Amino acid sequence: MSLLSFTTFCIEFYAEHTNSSGPQVYRKFADSGLLDLLKSDYEDLHGMSFEYLMQFFDNYLKGKK
Repeated sequence: MSLLSFTTFCIEFYAEHTNSSGPQVYRKFADSGLLDLLKSDYEDLHGMSFEYLMQFFDNYLKGKK
C-alpha cells in the first residue's frame, strides 16, 4: 500500500470510527501532527490492524502519545 493510500485509508476509517467527515478528520490529523507521524512512521504503522490504528489515533489525539 502506498503512503497516499494508507493516509487516505486512515482518514476515511477514522472518520467512520468517530462519525465525522473526512475533511474534519484531515484537519484534526493535520493540526495535531498526526499526518506527519503517518508519513514518518509509515513502515511501522501500515502493518498494524484496523483496531490498533483506531485505538492509536484515539490515544494520540487525546494526548497520550
